[in-house]
Amino acid sequence: MNTTRVLDFTVFFQPAIEGGYDVIVPALPGCVTQGRTLDEAKAMAEDAIRLYCESLRDDGEPIPQDRGEFVGHVQINAFPA
Repeated sequence: MNTTRVLDFTVFFQPAIEGGYDVIVPALPGCVTQGRTLDEAKAMAEDAIRLYCESLRDDGEPIPQDRGEFVGHVQINAFPA
């Protein structure tokens, strides 16, 4: 019986200086991609994650667990004038 394993990864989308979005998958070192739109960036991220995990599997390496990174915002007071 062949069962499909569902993997869940945190993905960071960051607006790129030249336009579009850069994508980083923190749990998979070096797994980065980009897209012109958010939808394209998400599709590219899915492909990059799939290929990364297939490569690990083919090499007999374990697939890292996502650590559940949390993205938040921090505000600071500006430096005194």
